[in-house]
Amino acid sequence: MAGRGPAPKEPGKRARANKDALPQTVLRFEQAAPPELPTLSVMKDGDLVEYAWPARTLDWWEMWKASPQAEHFSSTDWDFLLDTAVVHARLWSGELSAAAELRLRVAKFGATPEDRARLRMQFAQADEADSKRPEGGRTARERRGVLRALPPPEEPPAG
Repeated sequence: MAGRGPAPKEPGKRARANKDALPQTVLRFEQAAPPELPTLSVMKDGDLVEYAWPARTLDWWEMWKASPQAEHFSSTDWDFLLDTAVVHARLWSGELSAAAELRLRVAKFGATPEDRARLRMQFAQADEADSKRPEGGRTARERRGVLRALPPPEEPPAG
């Protein structure tokens, strides 16, 4: 008698084949330097009007340039983040309707712990902590002593 349960389906009739339907394209990575924010100008009543970037957006841009994620940005990433800076400037200039778009855009770069978890990003804190640990530290046995088993309890006197 064979194993329990019904016989397995034929491979051609299975719902899942557990392989990618389309092959993955592997690209050559080229790190790009972060660009400076350009002059912010907008067409208004047929004229090109220049605006100053909000101070908060300038700080935000510097924060992204210094972020750990930035070392993995290509030129297209920086271009998308540059467009996102315009959305950030709109929000900090009082256009609250830009908040949802900004949230969606920065999530693609791993802005929050939840975004980084979804993107499977992780900071290399363990490696850093290991490198700071002094060599030749005391072992657990040296710190806590040797553990010994307790003797079995004595039998109570019969009586």
